[in-house]
Parts: sequence; C-alpha cells; structure tokens
Amino acid sequence: MGHSISGVGVLDKAVLILETSVDGASLAELVERTQLPRATAHRLAQALEQHRLLVRDAQGRWRPGPRLGELANEAPDVLLTAAEPILAMLRDQTGESAQLYLRRADDRICVAAAERSSGLRDTVPIGAVLPMTAGSAAQILLAWEPPEAVLPLLPRAKFTARILAEVRKRGWASSVAEREAGVASVSSPVRDRTGRVIAAVSVSGPIERLTRRPGERHAMAVVRAGQRLSGL
Repeated sequence: MGHSISGVGVLDKAVLILETSVDGASLAELVERTQLPRATAHRLAQALEQHRLLVRDAQGRWRPGPRLGELANEAPDVLLTAAEPILAMLRDQTGESAQLYLRRADDRICVAAAERSSGLRDTVPIGAVLPMTAGSAAQILLAWEPPEAVLPLLPRAKFTARILAEVRKRGWASSVAEREAGVASVSSPVRDRTGRVIAAVSVSGPIERLTRRPGERHAMAVVRAGQRLSGL
C-alpha cells in the first residue's frame, strides 16, 4: 500500500479492507486486492469482524457487517433531505405525482413523495410497500443488479430480462398498467458516488394524461431529477 490517504495508516488499511469486502473476499483475495501483508490483512479483518463491521458468509468469506447499516441508519439521510425539493420540482414540471423508491429485499418502499394538489393522481403514500415485479421503478431497481438478484424475480415479473437490458441501454424505464390498471409511470436511477444504483425516482399518473408512451413525455425531466439526486 502506498502513502496514507488520511495520515492514519491503520485507518486507511481498515477502510481498504472494508472496500475490498463489498462483494465478498477470502483472506487470499484480501491480500491480492489490497497488497497488504497476509498477517496484516488477517488481523484487520478479524478486528473489523469483532466490531460487526465485517461478517463471514457460509463460504467463510468476509462481507460487510450489520453495524455498517446500523451506523448509516443513525445518521441524517442526505438523500431524503435532498429529495423533497427535487420531487416537488419534478411534480411541478410534469404535472404528475413524483416518488422516490428504495429496494428492500423483494419489495420497494416509497420513501419520499410529492403529490398533485388536485385532479386525478396516482397517490403512493410514504412508507407504501410495492412489489419488485411490476412498475417502472422496479425495473430501474433491478436493471443494474447482478443476475443472481434478478433471476428469482423474473418468473413473477410483468417485465422481462430483455426489457431490463433496454432500460440499462437508454437509462430510464416506463410502464403502462403494470402495477395498477389505468396507471402509467416513468422512472430513472439515482446513483451513489461510485455509480451504483441506490434508488429510483418516478412520476406516475393516469394513462389518459401520460399516454401509453409516457417516456416520450416525461423521461427527460425524470432523468434530470435522478441526476440531481445522484452522487450525494
């Protein structure tokens, strides 16, 4: 390992171990990826495991531990804070209800929303749990996932692997009467600083207004909203 990033060498090495373990890593893989001495990598991984920052999976490989999520949940949610004005802007630009969704296992949860003040609208309350097998937001949350996270859901899904490939190519998704009869939607990804998709931002409303090709009408605005929320 080269010079210390923070000036505290052991901290830099511990963070390197955590980053290397995101997708799972054996001791040999930790050593190869970090270029740390075997004894150092093993000692740091064990120490991080004691603090529940790493855990061992069934194959004995280290992976991120539950304490990381606990610490994240205890911190102010920057994404939700930023989402409120951006969803309101998206609602005003499109004239449709806007939502932000996160994936939780085989469901997606609406964590923020901006509703139309009048007229027909697709009301999705904050906290609503919706399936990962229908709707443009579900397509977004699955399109960039590895096959093992997608394949178990496809037999029950209203969309196909080919549709998810198209979503990846164009950068947004649309649906017409997938989740609910009479409702159309358009969604785009929200990414973290590494480019990983962490959320989906959407607009939804009656097909009568969005038409059966809702992307032609609203994709650009939704994509821009996703870009504004990305990298926070």
